[in-house]
Amino acid sequence: MKLKVVISGGGTGGHIFPALSIANELKQTVPDVEILFVGALGKMEMERVPAAGYPIVGLPVMGLPRKASLRLFKFLWMLFKSMQKARKVIKDFQPDVAIGVGGFASGPVLKAAVRAGVPAILQEQNSYAGVTNKLLSAKVRKICVAYPNMERYFPAEKLVVTGNPVRQNLLQPVDRSKALQAYNLSGDKPIVFVVGGSLGARSLNESVMANLDYIAKSDVQVVWQTGKIYYREMLERLNGKQPANLQALEFLTDMDLAYKAADLVISRAGAGTISELCLLGKPSVLMPSPNVAEDHQTKNAMALVEQNAAVLVKDADGPERLFKEAFQLVSDKDKLASLAKNSKKLAKPNATAEIVQVILNEVKK
Repeated sequence: MKLKVVISGGGTGGHIFPALSIANELKQTVPDVEILFVGALGKMEMERVPAAGYPIVGLPVMGLPRKASLRLFKFLWMLFKSMQKARKVIKDFQPDVAIGVGGFASGPVLKAAVRAGVPAILQEQNSYAGVTNKLLSAKVRKICVAYPNMERYFPAEKLVVTGNPVRQNLLQPVDRSKALQAYNLSGDKPIVFVVGGSLGARSLNESVMANLDYIAKSDVQVVWQTGKIYYREMLERLNGKQPANLQALEFLTDMDLAYKAADLVISRAGAGTISELCLLGKPSVLMPSPNVAEDHQTKNAMALVEQNAAVLVKDADGPERLFKEAFQLVSDKDKLASLAKNSKKLAKPNATAEIVQVILNEVKK
């Protein structure tokens, strides 16, 4: 009998890439598995998942408004429509197991699956649990987590510490000369890679803009992913002021090459990014986003800082300190090597395979 799996969630690269990694690993382990994704209409999974070769159904779900307003009625109506559609997806597709990776679509799909008697599994990427996952945790079979002490949020007996899945292509050996060529870089000068997640990060971008002269006077090559939302605005503001040693790019599809080329990464502290940095043993300066639930990015970053595996700069200090810290660090070979070594110790390279094992065990039951 063919194994059928529903994977739900998305909204950002931090949810989509782990979901795709789980799907690819499932396909390698059970070649004739049938996988259906369920995402939120209008979100990036609706493009990224089909591009990776998987079918996806979109729900009209949206985020809960922070303040009471008319948007609350729209949210409730969309949630009602999404629950209806999720029930129909589960009824029509008849999955053997449902997996939620976080994001708006996760809630309705896992709720519908549990109601239909389908075993459900959660994958929580952060050191702080999201609202949807907390609500779902009572009904699911297992919860795969990346950090210890998650029993603060979830039933202890359901927890499995697996680590976070990362994009498989990052594990392939890459020739550095190919990486340098891809981004038109010289191997003789230090390279700093600035990334604010797939959509971009306003304060990381503002920190770059505030340091254009400082970057121009340095001999450091800076590759800067502005993110989709900010790209056009940043280009307009750079008009005529862009240093020759700064490249502004909307989005990097070849992350394996970018990581390989970089001597140092400046980044937010989302769970997926942290997992990738550790896996590749990349020295980093982390600037956690303050605009996330329970300040969980700071907690993610501190897990590395406490092990001397990364340097932290507060969001508010970005324009003043970020590039000073980064350029000082990139010229200190010993410190870079020590950060690289310590971050590599925190890696969980078999996370995706372990998650797939948890999934298959629950199906067997």
